[in-house]
Amino acid sequence: MGLTICWRRAAASLLRSGLGTSSNVSFTPKLALSAAVAQQNVRDMTLSATSGSLKRLRRVPWRFQRTFQTPLRNLQPFVATIISAREEIQGGRITIDSVVFEPKNLNTLLASQSFPPSLQSESSIEAAGHQEVAALLEAALGDWVDFWFIPTPKPFVIYADHDEYTTFFANSKSNLNGVLEALLKRGFKTGDYERNL
Repeated sequence: MGLTICWRRAAASLLRSGLGTSSNVSFTPKLALSAAVAQQNVRDMTLSATSGSLKRLRRVPWRFQRTFQTPLRNLQPFVATIISAREEIQGGRITIDSVVFEPKNLNTLLASQSFPPSLQSESSIEAAGHQEVAALLEAALGDWVDFWFIPTPKPFVIYADHDEYTTFFANSKSNLNGVLEALLKRGFKTGDYERNL
């Protein structure tokens, strides 16, 4: 059973106590947010941490997968294609697997909602609304983090890593092909890589 901790009320006290501070080492994000995303005021967002969430995601026996190279210099069209490939995605959640370097893009989005920059393994950020989900996914793909992306509705899920690979998982070939065909049509490159989680 997972314990979910919402940070909205506890964040200020954690930061004041020094428990929410990060190291003084600073790293540049892999790619800065696009101007539209940087100015995006993400309204419907929640931050939580659920114990055991990564274990549950890894246990799902995904039948089909395909990996793409994450196009850091072309993230906005990549994300737009993912978000609108099948049914238009209306909500989504990223769950952090690991933070390699400070996630400056995600921290910018969190700051816009007065959340502390406290991302760690099993932290989840959930957004509602097409534009908000696109901003969240673009920020995560541009940072040095490994994460899961679970859209709503859920024809597929994504695992993306800091090594610039984005893997799509689905339990039906038609759900996977819906997003793959759209990405391939736009010229995004696949990798000959099978991800084992």
